[in-house]
Amino acid sequence: MNNKHKIIAVEEHFMHPSLSNHLGHAAQQPDQIKKRLFDFSDIRIREMDSAGIDVQILSHQSPGSQRLKNEVAIDACKDVNNALAQVISNHSDRFLGFAMLPTNLPIDAASELRRSVEELGFKGAMIHGLSSGRMVDEKFFWPIFAEAERLDVPIYLHPALPDKEVTERYYAPYDASHPMLTRAAWGFGVEAGTQAIRMILSGIFDKHPNLKIILGHLGEAIPFWLPRIQESLSRTESQPINFEDIFKSNFWITTSGFFSDHALELCVNTLKLDHILFAIDWPYANNETGVNWLQNSKIKPSIKSDIFSENAQNLFRL
Repeated sequence: MNNKHKIIAVEEHFMHPSLSNHLGHAAQQPDQIKKRLFDFSDIRIREMDSAGIDVQILSHQSPGSQRLKNEVAIDACKDVNNALAQVISNHSDRFLGFAMLPTNLPIDAASELRRSVEELGFKGAMIHGLSSGRMVDEKFFWPIFAEAERLDVPIYLHPALPDKEVTERYYAPYDASHPMLTRAAWGFGVEAGTQAIRMILSGIFDKHPNLKIILGHLGEAIPFWLPRIQESLSRTESQPINFEDIFKSNFWITTSGFFSDHALELCVNTLKLDHILFAIDWPYANNETGVNWLQNSKIKPSIKSDIFSENAQNLFRL
């Protein structure tokens, strides 16, 4: 495929035994997905080339280290980050990376983020859902975000399965008959969007005003809800907050797995244009489908070009 745009896809997944071997049943994938997740030089690059994707930013697939026990998390994260760094070194013109962090040990996580950025050349880190049941807005986790701000790299908040009690109270019995309900159809977005909202309410952006957060799937529905959230929270008597300003300033969104013209147009009309990034969510979404969708969208060509690569180049200082 001949594309007139340089294309950087920023939420593209892999798996590696150095981490996945610790995850047991949770790491199981269908065969067609699994062979792509563990591939770096054959299927992955062939499908990138077919779609015209120049660069993928690689991140380990859910569930991440957030489910690991403390005694294995640090070494597992270091091992998978070292393995990813070697993959990137072997294909330095095609791949960049997000680090995996042992978030349940925030000081160690901040140290691993620093090592991953300064020594391995990574472009930030990805966090997968709750950390042993704890929301990432808790001050316990703030050392991670302080280090991200200091390094001037973003943290990508990726969805994960809802808390077990939430699933039992809100989604059962339909989680059994319709498993995607707790995943991409609804639960993933609600989970990640709630984490983002809680971060804004926590006050972390007052303390760390230059912290950068990325949300996939066109912002996990927050752009759609943004006017109502802003209006409601701004009239809270005890602690009014300018939610909309913080979201527009400190959050970036990606197109990962959400190839909708109407949803994209809403985001373009709602958010800062340089805060929208291109992503596929490979291998769960198809490269050519995602590229063709944005290529053929009705937004201005200059905005398309920015989404395809320019915004990522600016955010990640490429």
